[in-house]
Amino acid sequence: MAGLSGAARTRSGSPGSSAALPALDGAFLRSPLGGLMGAQAVLGLLVWALIADTTYHLHAAYGWVMFVSIFFWIVTVLFFVTYLLQLQLRFYVIPWPLVLMIFNAVATVLYITAFVTCAAAVQPTSWRQWDYNRRAAASFFAGLTMIAYGVSTFFSFRAWKGFGSNAATSQVTDHT
Repeated sequence: MAGLSGAARTRSGSPGSSAALPALDGAFLRSPLGGLMGAQAVLGLLVWALIADTTYHLHAAYGWVMFVSIFFWIVTVLFFVTYLLQLQLRFYVIPWPLVLMIFNAVATVLYITAFVTCAAAVQPTSWRQWDYNRRAAASFFAGLTMIAYGVSTFFSFRAWKGFGSNAATSQVTDHT
């Protein structure tokens, strides 16, 4: 629990104690994983909001893009809140660095498929359609989101292997 003072440790709680309120982790927001999670949440929101504002229900390919973007947006926001409030410290038996690495790797792979699907479904000859720009922008932001998850996978792997520890991947090692 690097970076926490004694008062913050007792307030955030240790295993076996009854803590009242979780503490906000400002160091997580400044860490690479924290910044990338914030970027993933914003970019993922842009992807599904842009697609939702089109006639996506008329094109089956956009159903997959909507599923991937909404699902990973929700799970990313949940992980972000979990790490921001240091709730992962209460569930010390879960290997959080490994869970986060697997999540980011799966999100990267599925966002690759969503990006390709979204980009392939944008038809350049349909520039007269009112939703062409939204679909093209959604493809662009899906590509950026895919890259953000890929970079997060790299940092999560490094944290899992122990090459660099930060606030997002710190574990409680003293279970007494």
